[in-house]
Amino acid sequence: MKQFFRDLSKNLYRYIAKPIFFKLSPDFAHSFMIKVSKVLQYILGINWLIHTLIVDNENTKDNKVDIEQKLAGVTYKGPVGLTAGFDKNLETVGMMKAVGFSFMEGGTITYKPYKGNPKPWFYRLPNSKSLVVNAGLANQGAPKILARLSKIKNKWHQDFPINISVGKTNCKENADEDCGINDYISTLKLLKNHPYVDAITLNISCPNVYGGEPFTTPRSIKKLLTEADKLDIKKPIWIKMPIDKTDAEFKELLDEIVKHKIAGVTISNLFKDRKKVELKDKLPDSVKGNLSGLPTQKRSNELIALTYKNYKDKLYISGVGGIFSAEDAYEKIKNGANLVQLITGVIFNGPQLPAQINHDLKTLLEKDGYSNIKEAIGSSFKKQSDIKSKK
Repeated sequence: MKQFFRDLSKNLYRYIAKPIFFKLSPDFAHSFMIKVSKVLQYILGINWLIHTLIVDNENTKDNKVDIEQKLAGVTYKGPVGLTAGFDKNLETVGMMKAVGFSFMEGGTITYKPYKGNPKPWFYRLPNSKSLVVNAGLANQGAPKILARLSKIKNKWHQDFPINISVGKTNCKENADEDCGINDYISTLKLLKNHPYVDAITLNISCPNVYGGEPFTTPRSIKKLLTEADKLDIKKPIWIKMPIDKTDAEFKELLDEIVKHKIAGVTISNLFKDRKKVELKDKLPDSVKGNLSGLPTQKRSNELIALTYKNYKDKLYISGVGGIFSAEDAYEKIKNGANLVQLITGVIFNGPQLPAQINHDLKTLLEKDGYSNIKEAIGSSFKKQSDIKSKK
C-alpha cells in the first residue's frame, strides 16, 4: 500500500506539479515550496498522514535489513537526509520528516542575518539534472533561527536529528580571515548547548560569498578548527568539504582535520569549475553561481572513496551530490559514506524520493546479502571474506 502512494506521489509530481514548477522561475518555485511546507506541517494530522502513507514502518517484521545507525552519539533511523541549502531558516522541520528524510541539515546559518546575493539565486539545467546556485548564505541570522527551533521541536521531532550548517556572515568585513573566524565562533557558542541541535557542520566551502573559500587550505582550516576546539563542544562537528580540489589537496585538508575534534566530513559542496563538467544544457556566462546535482556525482564519489580508504577509522562520511535514486545513494555507501544527503534529486524527481530511497536501499542491501547497512559501507574496497566475517 505504501508503494502505491509513493508511486502516486511520483506521478502526480512528474505529470502535474513539476511541469507547473518548471514554468515558474526557480527562485519563486523554491519560495513557494517553503511556504506550502510551512503551512501544511501545522495542519493537525497532516505530517502523520503523509508519513504513514509513504514511509516504511521500521518495526515491521518484513524488514530484513537494518538501516539504522548511531554515529558520534546520534541515532539515524535511515541514511537519507536533507542537505543544507533548501531550508535556510529551519522553517519546514515537520514536513521534512513527514516525506521520509531520516534527518535534516538546516541552513547554512550565519551569526548575523544576510539577505542574500542579488537574485536570481537559482538557474535550472533540466537536461543536466542540475541547478546553478548563487544564494550567498541568505538567512535570518542564528539568534532568530535558533529561537524558532526551540519552539517547533516537540514529540514529532524527537527521533529526527537536526544538523545545523554554519558559515561566516557574508559581508566584506568577514573576508578578513580573523573576522571570519570570530563570526564562526560566535555562532558556535549559540549552538554549543542548544537542546535541539544534534550536530553541527562547518561550511568552509561555500563559493558564493565575499572572500571565496578562505578556510580550504591546511593553514587556514587549522586556524579555524583550533579556535573551535577551545569551545569544547560535545555535539559532533562535521566539515562541509570543497569539491574543486585535486586528490592531493583534498588529502592535505583531511590530514589537518583529523588532528581536531571533528566527527566527520560531508562530501561535497557545489562544483565551481564549469569547464570540468560536461553539461547537456546551454549555460550562459551571465548566470552566476555553482553547480549542484548530477555534475557533482562522479567527483563526489571519488572523494568519498579517497576519504574512506585513508581515514575510515577516524572520520564518518556523509555523501552529497547527484543522488536521484537508491542506486545513486548505494554507490556512495559502497564507496564509504555512512549517510547521504540530497535536495536536487527531490526537485527533479518529487517529494517521495527520500522515502523511496530508504525503501529501495533495503532491497539492494538484501540482494547483496547484507543484514545491516554498516556491512555495506566501503564494501567496494573490502574483500568478500572480510564482509562475511562481520555478518
